Amino acid sequence: MLHELLLALLGYTGDLIIDERERQESLRVNLSPDAPLAEESTFKLAPDLSFIQPSDKEVIERIITLGFIYRELDRFASKCRNLSWIKSLKDSPLLSNAEILKHKKLKQSVYRRAVANGIVEVLSLYRSAVLHIEQKLLADSLPILASVTQGLNKFFVLLPPLYELILEIERDGICGGRLLNILHKRCHCGVPELQTCIQRLLWHGHQVMYNQLASWMVYGILHDQHGEFFISRQEDRDSEHDSPSDSLEKLARMSTEDISLTDWHLGFHISLDMLPEYIPMQVAESILFAGKAIRVLRNPSPTFKFHDAPSHQQIPRGSQKIQGFNGRFSFQRDSSVCTTLIAEELLPQSEADKIESMLQDLKESSEFHKRSFETAVASVKAIAASHLWQLVVVRADLNGHLKALKDYFLLAKGDFFQSFLEESRQLMRLPPRQSTAEADLMVPFQQAAIKTIGEEDRYFSRVSLRMRGIMIKSSQVELPKVKAYSEGDFSVQSDTSLEMSLDGWDGIALEYSIDWPLQLFFTQEVLSKYLRIFQYLLRLKRTQMELEKSWASAMQQDHSDFAKRHIDRKNSSISPQRRQRFRPMWRVREHMAFLIRNLQFYIQVDVIESQWNVLQGHIQNSHDFTELVDYHQEYLSALISQSFLDIGSVSRILDGIMKLCLQFCWKIENQESSESTAELERIAEEFNKNSNSLYTILRSSRIAGSQRAPFLRRFLLRLNFNSFFETTARGVLNVVRPRPTLAIQQ
Repeated sequence: MLHELLLALLGYTGDLIIDERERQESLRVNLSPDAPLAEESTFKLAPDLSFIQPSDKEVIERIITLGFIYRELDRFASKCRNLSWIKSLKDSPLLSNAEILKHKKLKQSVYRRAVANGIVEVLSLYRSAVLHIEQKLLADSLPILASVTQGLNKFFVLLPPLYELILEIERDGICGGRLLNILHKRCHCGVPELQTCIQRLLWHGHQVMYNQLASWMVYGILHDQHGEFFISRQEDRDSEHDSPSDSLEKLARMSTEDISLTDWHLGFHISLDMLPEYIPMQVAESILFAGKAIRVLRNPSPTFKFHDAPSHQQIPRGSQKIQGFNGRFSFQRDSSVCTTLIAEELLPQSEADKIESMLQDLKESSEFHKRSFETAVASVKAIAASHLWQLVVVRADLNGHLKALKDYFLLAKGDFFQSFLEESRQLMRLPPRQSTAEADLMVPFQQAAIKTIGEEDRYFSRVSLRMRGIMIKSSQVELPKVKAYSEGDFSVQSDTSLEMSLDGWDGIALEYSIDWPLQLFFTQEVLSKYLRIFQYLLRLKRTQMELEKSWASAMQQDHSDFAKRHIDRKNSSISPQRRQRFRPMWRVREHMAFLIRNLQFYIQVDVIESQWNVLQGHIQNSHDFTELVDYHQEYLSALISQSFLDIGSVSRILDGIMKLCLQFCWKIENQESSESTAELERIAEEFNKNSNSLYTILRSSRIAGSQRAPFLRRFLLRLNFNSFFETTARGVLNVVRPRPTLAIQQ
């Protein structure tokens, strides 16, 4: 009887101790590793036993429950550790899709396999305890049941919780980071033996996680064949719907540089389902960044080694093609070697060994210490960020490109854009043509470059001019609306061609060519912000130039009239009162020029130059790529916010003011027309209303009192130096307001 009991403790039933599932012929239970786990113990004493006392029967049924749990745990461990499917795939590589899907449905998991290894360790201790009980019973002249109970007491504490654990794992399909999360929660219990056991299982699971971390943070390789790591590929979701041939075709079309950039921006993400709760999101983001940075450093672009070679820059363009054709085969032969050498220079092996050593120390620890883990991750991120900073800032000349973007997108080269607007002024008086607008602009653009830039600026070749959003139907221009100004809908003017010419040329855009690895820093989002500021500043400068040109034209006409009147006073048809009649128009023009000049000075000096100095200070003091990206984002955000581009009401008013100024400048040329005089009066009224509204909004405590625009009060002081704006703006909020008119003499 005792030997039957000992065999049952190891999962083997017989005549005295039976398995109820085996007796249920209708179920035909197959106790292979793939069979489902039973919810309750099925080991029972045979019902026809009469020589066992009820008290002993109760004790035996309690003891054989451990045998049932042992068998279920052993089946679970065998199933998780079974690697025969790998051999079957190798022996039969041409399996059908149905068979491949069948293997996938087996829910292979390296984390389950690791936990199964820990369960095997616990079961080995259990088998040793059973063997020790058998030896004790054989040595005892009068074996008793109490010896069995005494030898297995501690396993009544260990095995039932482990059985509940594997039932939950099987029922909910738990794997990966979620499995680590469950083990970490179950570690917090009041039973020391059980806590030690669960910690051992968690240690086995962490071994897998540390191996994946080492592969990701040392070599930049994501080794996660079953999708259990909390860092995952973004393309995995799409690749499930694509055939293997489509995936290979996509990879063939992408260059090494394209793949590197795609991996950096969109290739990897944090899978929240697999992220254990005891790993903070900030730490997971650091792990994600470190791995992506290591991938960039270990896989540089093949063309990157030529960037800083002076001999390459001095070769004429034609000879480059010939030399590239003749040396193409030797370049292909040596490119992999050169790329490897550059990768070793960007990330020295000593640094990789240092990262691996830190992860190895974590791996060898018997317990998971959150503070030590976070410190190690922070150190690895600092190493990766420092070397990436060295690559982007020093080797790729980041500051030079930032200066070039400031020169061209933020109009720091004012002489160039002044020349460009003067050269293209007559062209911009007409609506743009869809087919030739971009080519038409290139002529004044190149002429302005020859006059002001020459050949000393090596970044100018990266700048190209584009016209965006022009649609022409039936000789009419449909104008695109920028999001920030989409609600600025002013009354339709009588001169539709004038309105079209104003809005059509607002589509002027710049593009900047960026080489690897600067695309990691200058993303499309960043360049779109630069473009948004550029279009705003160009409209502002164009408005300021037109106001100056209109004054010069008016003075030239006035001097011409005065000369004619002085030569022939009697026969002159020019009225002596004409100069006096147009003085109110010149006064309105001066008010416009005063507002535009101060706004331009505020943006260029108080906003752009001050924020540029702040950014330069950060670049000099920081040696971390992530910090530099954050500083640059703050720089762009400050430019947009302090220029009021993110305040819809202010941006709409500024857009309307610039449109009114341009309309006024072009209407003033038709001075003899009575319709033109009435139109000028309407424009003056609209300008007064908008300028007063602008001053009222900007001086409000919500804007002027906040830290978003530290130099706004200085701008308002320049506008209101003689209290003119404050006096005229008092009636803006009044419901009934007298209409301002121009005192034009007839």
